[in-house]
Amino acid sequence: MKARITVITLGVEDLERALRFYRDGLGFATGGIIGTEFAHGAVVFIELQAGLKLALWPRASLAQDSGLPLGRPSPTELSLGHNLASREEVDAVMAQAQRAGAVIVKPAQATFWGGYAGYFQDPDQHLWEVVWNPAWENAAG
Repeated sequence: MKARITVITLGVEDLERALRFYRDGLGFATGGIIGTEFAHGAVVFIELQAGLKLALWPRASLAQDSGLPLGRPSPTELSLGHNLASREEVDAVMAQAQRAGAVIVKPAQATFWGGYAGYFQDPDQHLWEVVWNPAWENAAG
């Protein structure tokens, strides 16, 4: 299998709340909620970078579409890494996330491996790592 991931879908409890957090709070560009004319179709798409989208979809819709029972959310099953070019950028994004309503799980700090990182949770407890990795200088930005 070749890695061809084009969409990362986050299951959310309240689509409007998730839209406000990501669009208004974090500043992610989106056309808003689409697909409301379909049962279990309402979704938000956010362009993260060329060829990669973030989808916000109600957890109940994801469960219905996959055929799996709706379970309890678990914030330690997955984290999304947001790599930046400096410690200052990490601090700025962490502050922006907090202003948007994120829960700061771990304030940004020096890491054991020589970088700088912190964690926040969105309103649905999805875990984001905001990180500067000096070994990946050209990967951020």
